[in-house]
Parts: sequence; C-alpha cells; structure tokens
Amino acid sequence: MRIAFDSRRASDPHGVGRYSRCLLRALSETAASDAEIVQTHRPRGADVFHSPWMEGAMLHCPCPMVVTLHRLAALKRRSEYLRTSVRPRLRALAVQRAVRVIAPTQALADDALDRLALERERVTVIPEAADPVMHPRSPAQIAAAREEYGLPERYLLWVGSLEHPDPTKHVAKLAATPRELPLVLVGPARPWARELPGVIVTGRVGDEGLAAIYSGAHALVLASEDVGFGLPAVEALACGTPVVACEGPALREVLGERATFVECGEFAALISAAQAATRPAPPALAWTWEDAAEATWRVYEQAAAEESAQRGPSGLRARHAPRQAADHRSRAELSFGARRGRGA
Repeated sequence: MRIAFDSRRASDPHGVGRYSRCLLRALSETAASDAEIVQTHRPRGADVFHSPWMEGAMLHCPCPMVVTLHRLAALKRRSEYLRTSVRPRLRALAVQRAVRVIAPTQALADDALDRLALERERVTVIPEAADPVMHPRSPAQIAAAREEYGLPERYLLWVGSLEHPDPTKHVAKLAATPRELPLVLVGPARPWARELPGVIVTGRVGDEGLAAIYSGAHALVLASEDVGFGLPAVEALACGTPVVACEGPALREVLGERATFVECGEFAALISAAQAATRPAPPALAWTWEDAAEATWRVYEQAAAEESAQRGPSGLRARHAPRQAADHRSRAELSFGARRGRGA
C-alpha cells in the first residue's frame, strides 16, 4: 500500500504540525513490509491520500482520501470568521468527499456528523498522544529554561499559537484576569500578543525547552470553549504538571478526572483553581502515537477496500450521500477508553 501524506504543515510547532510529525514517525515505525509513505500533497499514483488537516482536503482527489479534523470553529462560529467565510464551505465540501474521516475525540466526531452531514460509519475516532519528548525534566533543565526565556520561579502556563487572535481561546480575557502568579504564554506570536498587558510571551519554543517549561509550571490553564482534543493538556500531564481548564466535552472525554474543570467563561475561577493546584499531577495518559498509527493504518486499509467496492462496472467512484446510520464506536476509541483509566 502506498500512502501519500500531506506533510506541508509538519514544521509548525503546535497543532497540525505536532500531529503530522508524531503520526508520520509512528506510521513509519508500525508500517508493514509492503507499505510505503510518501510525503506529498500531490497524491497521483498513491493508493490512499491522507490530509492531516481540513484545509488540505482536495475537492477532486485521484485516489481515496482520508482527512483528519482537529477543530470546526470556522463552521460553528461563521460570524467571527468573516474573512474566511467562503473557504470553510469549500473545505467542508472537500471533507464530505473523503472516504474516511478521522477525529481525535467522539465529541468532535459528533460535531462533524452534525456540521458536515457525514455518514457515521465513515468517521473514526483516533486520539492523539503526547510526544515522547514530553516528560518531566530535572531541576537543572527547568532552571536553564527559566533563564533562557526570562521566566519567574513560579508561573501559570498557556500553550498554543498566538499568530492570529482566536475568539474561542479567550487569551486576552485570560491575560486581563487578576492573579497572583505570572502568566506565561508559549507559542509563535505576532505583535498583538506581545501587547497584552501583564503577561510573558516567549514566542516559539523548541520541544526540549517546551518540556522544561511545562515541567516548571505551577499549572497549565486552558480557557478555550472549543477544543477538539486538547493536546497541550496531555503534554502537560506527561511532564507532571496539573491542568485546569474550562469545561468542554472534548477535554472532559480526554482527561476525565485528570484535570480540574470550571464553567466556561469563569476566568476568575479558572485562575483561582490554577493557583490552588498542587502536585503530584494525575498520571499521564497511556495511549501512544504507536497506538494511533496502528489505528490509522486500519483506516487506510478500510479506505482502499471501500474505494474498490464503491467502483461500479464503469470504474467510476460512487458518490457518498449523507445518511443516518447505527451508532457505534471505533476499535481505537474503545481501546483509548480502556487505556485512559491506567497510568503511563
């Protein structure tokens, strides 16, 4: 089987970039002897094309297409994404033409079924995981990171992209909330983020430095109301750092009782709970990128097999029509649910 994997975003430090890098490495490590992965967004000659984010989905793909969804904010909050009001509709149409769709949580999968009118059996839940580089660091490594990025000894932490203001992440409101501990924002940043009052913005940080910053933080805070998975929370737990977040179905699904939750929009309560957090943090999740890769290989196999079955005597691909189907969960999701109860 020859898989074309769109790796154009693999250099991004967070989000799709992290997903692409970690999954590509794990796919290579778990591939069968007759399997091949080609990093390209031009899938001609491939058995399956995998777009690891919605924006990379093709309207006219020459082979079966698999698309991974991470968030659907642009579809759920159209009035706040006016500059891209046309693009989300085209991307949604492209995703609807995918043979298989991957979502990291059942919560996001349910949103996709509702917003994109997908067939339930075409959507598979495959959770993400912490990169192996994310593990607790020594006091010396933590001190070195504090010195390099000008961080205080005790601080609250937020991790993500600060290149464009995102109305669902509430970073400005979080920065304006009174607190006793400093707030450190980690991620690639534009000038608007550096103008936020009373915060420390590090800019882009490498994986080793990020693991040390996670390890040294008093707690990670997540103010977002629209999370598809919450990878920073999983990374923080892997580094031994408590997590405090606004309530949401995806984060609750992933973290269960491993995080402290407050009501969405209650930023004072969020900061108060974060400042009151204590160690040791709950154990990290046991699900790994190797687990995710094995589940993804199964999706590729299903996509290739279904494509063959969908072709009629003319050799043309049958068009998918949205319809309701019986509710069921993927093997990956069930496995994740079982593993979530165990420590790393």
